[in-house]
Amino acid sequence: MIDFITFCDYAGTFAFAISGIRLASAKQFDWFGAYVVGVVTAVGGGTLRDILLNATPFWMIQPSYLIVSALALLFVIIFRKYVIRLNNTFFIFDAIGLGLFVAVGIAKTLEFGFPMWVAIVMGTITGSFGGMLRDILINEEPLIFRKDIYALACVFGGMIYYICMNTPLSPAMTQFLAAASVFLARVIAVKYHISVPVLKGEE
Repeated sequence: MIDFITFCDYAGTFAFAISGIRLASAKQFDWFGAYVVGVVTAVGGGTLRDILLNATPFWMIQPSYLIVSALALLFVIIFRKYVIRLNNTFFIFDAIGLGLFVAVGIAKTLEFGFPMWVAIVMGTITGSFGGMLRDILINEEPLIFRKDIYALACVFGGMIYYICMNTPLSPAMTQFLAAASVFLARVIAVKYHISVPVLKGEE
């Protein structure tokens, strides 16, 4: 029986890999290049998190994450007419992956005995760093550096996680609500054009 946080890990890997492959296809990468972008998107944030936690990166212990990324590539190839043509496909999968990975990052950091503020930072890194590497690889300005509510959505999810931890809610429900709050924060911010003020230089 797979626990909820493991489900989040695999589901987030699949969603983030699709978001990377989707953007790679727009840049007309070949299949292998698109797979590399998908893998980097899926495991980049978790790899940095594990290095900072002084742990072996998760995908070096369990190769299933590379397999899940390959399945994401196969999914895009089979359903490319729908996935590639839909403009909102990237956003949806990116937002899903973001929320799920925030929950995974926070849960793993707490397991290592770190305080909640560190867990929120690690959750934000887990959710956003892979997307930053993806954008760099495809020569796009990283989403985390734009005025979009992206990393702040991760922080918001971390705060929801902390609040839920102090209630009778089960760990699975806490993780679900944290992930859902990140997703909803992203959707609401984009729908209503909520953004962080731009830091302006010299006029």
